[in-house]
Amino acid sequence: MKATGALSIGGLSKQSGVNIETIRYYEKIGVMPTPGRSAAGYRVYGADHLKRLSFVRRSRQLGFSLDEIRGLLRLVDGDVYTCAQVRDLTLDHLAEIRRKIADLKRLKRVMEEMAAQCSGECAPECAIIDALFDMRQPSGESYER
Repeated sequence: MKATGALSIGGLSKQSGVNIETIRYYEKIGVMPTPGRSAAGYRVYGADHLKRLSFVRRSRQLGFSLDEIRGLLRLVDGDVYTCAQVRDLTLDHLAEIRRKIADLKRLKRVMEEMAAQCSGECAPECAIIDALFDMRQPSGESYER
């Protein structure tokens, strides 16, 4: 991911691994700064754009929401952040990941229960379909947030 001089949006996309529509969207919502324009009116990106886009891409891969990324970027852009602030945002995100893991484990148990009730035979009745139509949660589990 080595930038060489000015990049077109296609070049930025290729080097960052982020598709062109996503780059435009990030510009529209203010996550990416508006690039300069060439004499012909084309967007022109530099190494700072590539670095920032890589930060956003990596943050998204780690599950940070766009709002969380905006918060991190505000700290970076203001150049007044502390490691404690970044740690607090990361710990908040980690707590959300733990909640999601717990939700997925509950969902897994419910799906396993439903699948275990299915005979797999060609019959006009299906335990899984019946369970999905049932207003009650199997085993009293709640898997909605």
